[in-house]
Amino acid sequence: MSKIIGSGDFTGLAKDYSQNRPNYCSSVLKGLLGLLGKPTAEIDFADVGAGTGIWTRMVHDAGVRSLVAVEPNEDMRKRGVGDCCGTSVAWSAGSAEATGLPDGSADWLSMASSFHWADFKAATKEFHRVLRPSGWLTALWNPRLIELNPLLVEIESYLIKLNPDLKRVSSGRSGITETLTEKLWASKYFDDVVYLEGRHVIEMNPNRYLGAWRSVNDIRVQLGPEKFDAFIRFIEDKVAELEIIEVTYLTRAWSARRKG
Repeated sequence: MSKIIGSGDFTGLAKDYSQNRPNYCSSVLKGLLGLLGKPTAEIDFADVGAGTGIWTRMVHDAGVRSLVAVEPNEDMRKRGVGDCCGTSVAWSAGSAEATGLPDGSADWLSMASSFHWADFKAATKEFHRVLRPSGWLTALWNPRLIELNPLLVEIESYLIKLNPDLKRVSSGRSGITETLTEKLWASKYFDDVVYLEGRHVIEMNPNRYLGAWRSVNDIRVQLGPEKFDAFIRFIEDKVAELEIIEVTYLTRAWSARRKG
């Protein structure tokens, strides 16, 4: 969400995104906090491309010292401000390439399910500026392990039937994630690349499951309104008699330490 171009525009999807997208694996969060090398209560954290703040609030609740959420999309940012009401999270407009944050203001900076929208070179240069010496960058995603549930496989197969050329921009198991380790190691701004992953199971009622699909913007754009509506109707028929849909998610996190 660091760029609002084409399928990266989440305008109009904030409510579904906020209410229906899952949390990330809590064990991965614990592992990442341990990687930082200082007490959690002394960490100044920035979440860039924060969306409605799903990951933001998880880190906040872990007890960091300060937290700023940066989000370029006004619709998503307004929803995030409301969802974070009563917390110490500060929100601001900005992108991965131009966060608007002060030099050396963060010990840890993350992009959760959003780094695929960023310009890699411009973003890593900007993150190097914002991070303190030995600070850490984390890019993470939360893709589904559909192969563990036959129903999810059937739904995914119908999606491909509707558009055989569909490209899952933000799946977290394709695209930038296929080469991210090598790209981070090759960056002149970061080194010491570490990869963590962890599974977690979310039990969704049909309304939440459908809402999660409605929030996936790249599918909306590639299918177009008519085919997207047909896809949603197909899912509605498949889950109509179910009380719970069990979905396994795989939180995947790449971290790299600031050079210099």
